[in-house]
Amino acid sequence: MALSDSDLTEIEQLLTGEAASGPVFAELRRRFPALSWTQCDASDVTEEPFRTYSTYDIHLLDTADHCAHITLDPASATGVILARRSV
Repeated sequence: MALSDSDLTEIEQLLTGEAASGPVFAELRRRFPALSWTQCDASDVTEEPFRTYSTYDIHLLDTADHCAHITLDPASATGVILARRSV
């Protein structure tokens, strides 16, 4: 599943709105069931994030080939890493 501009906008609204302090991971999984979602601490990911917000970084995953890797291309994203930042 490629991430569209509207998908990215919806993700951004969840991560920057009032709901960001709640169970945002579960909500993202509910809204985007075709994507693989992983959550971790931001310090666990060494690559540059696709987007950075006050509480979270997001990294896009491409799992189309034999080996999963982080990508900056939303059109090839099959998953998202939601990395919580220390505030």
